[in-house]
Amino acid sequence: MSTFAEKAIKYFTNLKTLVNLPPGIDIANPYESKEVKGLVRKFFGKYFNDNNKRIFIWGINPGRFGGGLTGISFTDPVSLRNECGVENNLGTHKELSSKFIYKFINEFGGVENFYKRYFITAIYPLALLKDRKNHNYYDSAELFNTLTPHIVKALKKQVSFGAVRKYAVSLGKKNFDYLNKINDEYRFFEEVRFVEHPRYIMQYKLKAIDLYLDKYRNIFI
Repeated sequence: MSTFAEKAIKYFTNLKTLVNLPPGIDIANPYESKEVKGLVRKFFGKYFNDNNKRIFIWGINPGRFGGGLTGISFTDPVSLRNECGVENNLGTHKELSSKFIYKFINEFGGVENFYKRYFITAIYPLALLKDRKNHNYYDSAELFNTLTPHIVKALKKQVSFGAVRKYAVSLGKKNFDYLNKINDEYRFFEEVRFVEHPRYIMQYKLKAIDLYLDKYRNIFI
């Protein structure tokens, strides 16, 4: 039986870029890079080389300086290097969401303990860009309708890595609304919970970061 790591590596390193998108929308596919494919293999081989089922944490779609660059959700090159111990040549740009996630992971007990129990990913697994800036899969009805069959396919495939079906967690309330609606139809999980998105916390609620860290702890326990 294939391990969680083997299933994830096969899926991510074979993701293809869609071409029939609404005007003005571009996709950044980090998995087209030989280096990123190697980083994905190292990361999953290090933390997911088992058959454990994990609670899934769903982001929106990768940001261009986080998962859209490294191929690892909510993990910028600095976090990948310093927190996960995976050396890379992708630069020193830090992403706000990645900073929050790894602050939480470290307070939770560190990367090894966290990734034994949880898997962080994205509802749509490739970075979406508009005018060279991050764009969300739900930012227009046209885009969401175009991506819906691909989102459902991505959810099904990722759940098959080894998801705990009792509950999943959405990062962000609007993301939750969309994921919950899809889940009502396909029943991937018994329940979907949500916490505020890391970028929102870091950008607008930094003074209250300890309150949000507590909320994350309560959701994930």
